[in-house]
Amino acid sequence: MTKFVQKQVDDLNSRIKTTEEALQWVSDNLHPKVAKASSFGAEDAVLMDIMLKINPEFRFFTLDTGRLPQETYDIMDIVRKKYDISIEVLFPDTKEIEDMVKEKGMNLFYESVENRKLCCEIRKVHPMNKMLRTLDGWITGLRRDQTKIRENASIFQLDNGHDGILKINPIINWTWEQIQKYIKKNNLPYNTLLDKGYPSIGCEPCTRAIKPGEDLRAGRWWWEQGEHKECGLHIDHK
Repeated sequence: MTKFVQKQVDDLNSRIKTTEEALQWVSDNLHPKVAKASSFGAEDAVLMDIMLKINPEFRFFTLDTGRLPQETYDIMDIVRKKYDISIEVLFPDTKEIEDMVKEKGMNLFYESVENRKLCCEIRKVHPMNKMLRTLDGWITGLRRDQTKIRENASIFQLDNGHDGILKINPIINWTWEQIQKYIKKNNLPYNTLLDKGYPSIGCEPCTRAIKPGEDLRAGRWWWEQGEHKECGLHIDHK
């Protein structure tokens, strides 16, 4: 595994300012030990299109939690066929799921924040960690305007939660309006839940459409109080 230090990351952020520049650097320096984590939301549609124009061999992976909406499975197959690419699908450990459901039930996440975080950890964080241990860097669709936790993020970051590998956020400076405009301009396939009011897409039981005027991520774990709601994939645990 290639180890990065903060000085290298600071240098990259000082030199590289655009999405295309960042992805070109990643392609030249990290491929094939770098991959895009995809939940098949609007950001993923944009990034996949830009990435494959730069390097048709870029890698993509997704987390099949077992609770995804059918629309997400549909768009996976649509983009796989459109771009003629392979998408690496990661699954949670069967025994961990069986034990969790046996002890706490199928819909444990509605009962407490602790239960919800446990479900996210088993279904998403654990399989993600296995994948990231094989990589030197991973590409995300994070944007600053999504949550307060993400508002100070930069294009390149040290991911201290995953042994200090490089985390690349190529569209961190994009707005929701820019994402939508790119999709329409380039006639990209996208998750049809976007047309139903889902700007942020996760597991089916944990995501709802947002109401006019609500925050873009208000539909995620909507029954929980507070603004700082994450599944654990983008938390710096150090």
